[in-house]
Amino acid sequence: MDDDLIPSVFARDCASRGVLANVTGRWGALALAALHEGSFRFNALRRRVDGVSEKMLAQTLQALERDGLVRREVQATIPPRVEYSLTEFGARAAAKLVELIELVEGEIGTAREAQEAYDRVH
Repeated sequence: MDDDLIPSVFARDCASRGVLANVTGRWGALALAALHEGSFRFNALRRRVDGVSEKMLAQTLQALERDGLVRREVQATIPPRVEYSLTEFGARAAAKLVELIELVEGEIGTAREAQEAYDRVH
């Protein structure tokens, strides 16, 4: 395989870098983790991801859909009903994010102690 074709997030022009940025961005990670719990309609997802604006959530979901992580399903009802869920790729990525979230939540005491120690010195 040609070296130019090997994906590497460390390479400036590699497409994987943009996908990683969308997955690990503030709202992308939270949206994926929420969708790991199941399908959501837009407003329910916005309530689950506390603090995200409607505009930012819409942009985040569009980017994740474009990257193949999120599925947007429009149901032919009046009014139209739109649900968001994870693709297979999205489910695998979300599972890794949930592991990381659980690690961080479980070690928040350690992080707080480190922050306090750092703040005393600096």
